[in-house]
Amino acid sequence: MNKEIYIIRHGETDFNKRKIVQGSGVNSSLNDTGRAQAKALHEGYKSLDFELIFTSALVRTHETASHFIEDGLMHIEDADINEICWGIHEGKPGDAGMKEDYVRLNKAWKSGDYTARVEEGESAQELATRLQRFINILMQRPEKKIAVFTHGRTIRCLMCLVEERPIKYMDDYHHDNTGVYKVRQVGNTLEVLASNNIHHLNGLEIDGES
Repeated sequence: MNKEIYIIRHGETDFNKRKIVQGSGVNSSLNDTGRAQAKALHEGYKSLDFELIFTSALVRTHETASHFIEDGLMHIEDADINEICWGIHEGKPGDAGMKEDYVRLNKAWKSGDYTARVEEGESAQELATRLQRFINILMQRPEKKIAVFTHGRTIRCLMCLVEERPIKYMDDYHHDNTGVYKVRQVGNTLEVLASNNIHHLNGLEIDGES
């Protein structure tokens, strides 16, 4: 089965703007900028005639995909593509302790310790396990053009799995709000054709600013 898969980060939320940790436990909505990004994304990609839309179980992905869903496209919600759980840090602004915890965690993951986690949070291995489950389902879908609306850290891990790289390389992948990764499936092989594409945002004006 040959298909095109577009993996898209959600639009901006106030938590993004204020640099507050979201994760899977914070079910925030898009702000005005995020809604404008979602509209621009739809304008830029609606001509592709997606056959299927996947979103996570979180509101911010639903709202980013809303224009496509309103077009009548098939929509499946899948919690396996939720954002990673950041445990006790979710819903809180960054402080010295949080940054220290993140540096420790990131260092552990880069060293290959994928079981490391913040308190009450999710490990990189747990994230990768559910994302691999999602990839397996995705590759079996009969639709030939699919859009997947998900989250930043999720995209980083997902792209490592797509390219069959160890997940310690997650930070090699960037993820702007509504940034698009294009992936081609040929048989049982996945290939990344475009990374974090935000061309649809060119010329977007928010509150009088470009």
